[in-house]
Amino acid sequence: MSNASLKLHNAMWPGLVGKGDDEGQEPPISLDRMLDLSAGADVDGQKFDGIDYFLFLPHTNPEASDDELKAIADSITGRGFSIGSLVAPVWPGTVGDSAMGTEEQRGKFLDAVKMACRIAKVFNEHGARNYGVIRIDSAEFGVEKWREDTGTNTGIIVETFKEAARIAADHGERLAAEGEICWAGMHSWKDMLDLLEGVGMPETLGFQADLAHTYLYTLGYNAPEYALLQEGYSEEEFYAAYEQMTDKLRPWTIDFHVAQNDGQVHGAGSHDKTGKHCPADDPNGKLDITRCSQYWLQDFESRGIKHICWDGCMFPNSTLENSETWNVILKAMLDVRDS
Repeated sequence: MSNASLKLHNAMWPGLVGKGDDEGQEPPISLDRMLDLSAGADVDGQKFDGIDYFLFLPHTNPEASDDELKAIADSITGRGFSIGSLVAPVWPGTVGDSAMGTEEQRGKFLDAVKMACRIAKVFNEHGARNYGVIRIDSAEFGVEKWREDTGTNTGIIVETFKEAARIAADHGERLAAEGEICWAGMHSWKDMLDLLEGVGMPETLGFQADLAHTYLYTLGYNAPEYALLQEGYSEEEFYAAYEQMTDKLRPWTIDFHVAQNDGQVHGAGSHDKTGKHCPADDPNGKLDITRCSQYWLQDFESRGIKHICWDGCMFPNSTLENSETWNVILKAMLDVRDS
């Protein structure tokens, strides 16, 4: 299998994450509008192949009936898209709750995984979905509480993830844990690796690498003891550190997000203090998207990766509504696939 076989997906959740009714927030963008914006992208006749998306309101009711879910699938496939990876609603305020919380909280987390598996089954049997994973994280925002007892708290997350993985395996699904500095126990490359190895179920639970978030891993945000780079680093130092990180996490990587990062640690709403995605052609972008992607995509086929997805989380609505945004993104995706 060559890189040319990789399908190119666009994420739907940038229309939701960081959006809302609170002061300073912009309103969500509907699933239909996000689909139309994605379908409009075109680079020399090449289009997005599919979409990845978040299984929660207002895009999707996780308790929707089978017929309602099939109607959503028809809307997606009717635009020429496949459905790939799904994001389980594991966070407090959605269906789930903290994976390192009380027994009740952890039960809600597992309920969210069950809901995601049920929806995946409907899409799979419909024929709209033939590949992809279900994404999770610890749903424990921030690392302060985790630091009160790191060993015990990581152990609780491990046990929750093991049970979630067993649920996924029963449904023929795989879970990918998102590496992002805001999630307790997953906030550094080392803690993420410890968690994956603690679960020890690579056939069912792996890593979801995002270029923007894993860049911050190298800088040691929220975990300076594991920083691989210091401010003012050279290009040579960067790629040496990047190779060190990817060599550790790539064997676990089963889902991959193409993205750009400008080095800021800022989001919006409940997703503040996290890695900031920026446009693919942002002059302040810190990453050579194509080159960095290749570190993660070595031997991708052996890990069952069949698509890659763009993540533009926290883009302003004006950026999301600009058709040229999506052409630039699609061109970056094509460069990654075809390099």
